[in-house]
Amino acid sequence: MSGLTTGIFTIGALLIAGGVHFYLAIKRPVVYPPKYILRRRAAALAAGGIGFLLIGVIMHSFK
Repeated sequence: MSGLTTGIFTIGALLIAGGVHFYLAIKRPVVYPPKYILRRRAAALAAGGIGFLLIGVIMHSFK
């Protein structure tokens, strides 16, 4: 069970890192995908990452 929890925490951290990456890409002067698409991607990845981290915390507390 601890391996599953570790995997969920890892997925959550990776999703949040992807959200930060796309958020920082918005700040660059010239980017190919329009900024509104980058905002949507960053928000979706960050929301998914927070969701996975919450699931991981819940699973860890019931261990």
